[in-house]
Amino acid sequence: MIRLMRERLMPYWRQILLVLALLFVQAITNLYLPTLNADLINNGVVKGDTHYILVTGAFMLGVTLVLVIATVIAVYWGSKTAMAFGRDVRGALFRKVERFSLAELNHFGTPSLITRTTNDVQQVQMVVLMMLNVTLAAPIMAIGGIIMALRLDVPLSAVILVAVPVMGVFIGLVLTRALPLFRAMQKKIDRINQVTREVLSGVRVIRAFDRVGYEEQRFDVANADLTGTTLRVTRLFAVMIPMLTLILNLSTVAIMWFGSIQVANHGMPIGDLTAFLTYIMQILIAVLMATIMLVMVPRAAASAERIQQVLHAEISVNDPETPVVDAPARGHVEFKDVEFRYPGAEDPVLSHISFTSAPGEVTAIVGSTGSGKSTLINLIPRFYDVTAGSVYVDGVDVREMDLRDLWHRIGLVPQKAFLFRGTVADNLRFGDEAASDEELWHFLEIAQGTDFVSEMPEGLEAAVDQGGANVSGGQRQRLAIARALANKAKVQIFDDSFSALDFTTDARLRAALKKETTDATVIIVAQRVGTVMHADQIIVLEDGTIVGKGTHEELLKTSTTYREIVESQLGAEGVA
Repeated sequence: MIRLMRERLMPYWRQILLVLALLFVQAITNLYLPTLNADLINNGVVKGDTHYILVTGAFMLGVTLVLVIATVIAVYWGSKTAMAFGRDVRGALFRKVERFSLAELNHFGTPSLITRTTNDVQQVQMVVLMMLNVTLAAPIMAIGGIIMALRLDVPLSAVILVAVPVMGVFIGLVLTRALPLFRAMQKKIDRINQVTREVLSGVRVIRAFDRVGYEEQRFDVANADLTGTTLRVTRLFAVMIPMLTLILNLSTVAIMWFGSIQVANHGMPIGDLTAFLTYIMQILIAVLMATIMLVMVPRAAASAERIQQVLHAEISVNDPETPVVDAPARGHVEFKDVEFRYPGAEDPVLSHISFTSAPGEVTAIVGSTGSGKSTLINLIPRFYDVTAGSVYVDGVDVREMDLRDLWHRIGLVPQKAFLFRGTVADNLRFGDEAASDEELWHFLEIAQGTDFVSEMPEGLEAAVDQGGANVSGGQRQRLAIARALANKAKVQIFDDSFSALDFTTDARLRAALKKETTDATVIIVAQRVGTVMHADQIIVLEDGTIVGKGTHEELLKTSTTYREIVESQLGAEGVA
């Protein structure tokens, strides 16, 4: 946590110095007021000097005004600095996650990354806020109070030597037990996020299969687990505050007892006893303030550790130090003896993959579920890096290209079409921000989306919910295809992007797509044979290896796997 604060609070050192200066002024005035009060009692009240009382009282009011002004300004700048710290950490986390490859995203998990960006940052931010507004003043008050108390009466100050160590030991015992519990709490918050996210995303499936009760039970288990851990932590701190208050009050009683004896024996003026009591209270309250801060520190430390794990995570897919520039954008894609295995996996998902896809050609990739089709596609835009071999785009190894340059050459429709909250036009302009409305309608016409978009009252300005929840699966796919076409890329990749379309729409879309992409390389991953049978080249995958390559007619003669796929979908007559 200290490292995180040091890294992220350095830009605000001027504000922190200002807060420290104001807190110092606040502490000095706080420490000076009991002395003025003691003088007022000893020299004014006891002697009955009205003029002295008025002058000293007016001066005390002035000191109090300075105290109020310093406190307000310190709280303002402390709060502003803490909020800026939280903003910067959240921004740094978001920018870091944006650079993650799929390997890092899978390692941390979406629910955990959401928790780290929100709840974890909030925990550390609150500690910074408390530190700047309260905790920095505590040591100044404690040290100053000890000095002033010793100046008034050394023997009576022995109460401090007993009270403070007892408080410290008790606090240390509580924090030692609390830190592991706080780490566990953050993980259980991740679990709550995960379950909630799954339920909200899969609500239709849950209702369709009548699994509402099961999901409620699953959530209750995660919720009860978090509640149990939270209660254990709360019980620890529920004991701590009353115990510290008890020590504080017992210290006050001891001072009143021994101090009254000295006053009765004329060893101490009554004003000095009043001031001494105030200083002791300031010392113990400062310790109590620090304790309240320490209550938050263990959880914030666990959160800071999780934040640092993300900020300092090594990214597996990075821009090369000296990227290849000005490579002509032709759309040529080549795989040379490619192998890929997921981190920690024993066996490769893909092995010995070699093929070429040239501009103007349609390359189709087919295979059974789990054969590695989508994984192969993900290697082209470097969502993952190959573990052996090379992938080339326009004659350049993708690992030697600037990532933005590579992505600009590729138009991708992922297996799960995702739309962003906004309008139809906003989503389509993800492909090209400068695209005109006429161009958007043209791309919609190719994607067979003109009919349903024109039927929407607002047309291109029709609202789209997050994830495209207010449109059907087929409409979502067609909008995603139009968005990829708007990119005008030389490599167009369609990862099982026609699965939600009926056969007629599928055929019309492929016919329009062929006319639009005559000079582009088109790579299609599909389950339906009807979608790929007219491709210039069909690649058949099985268990991560190529077991067939050629046209539809050639593969029917040479590939048993492809023939079985065709028979399963079209029957023996379709094969004939």
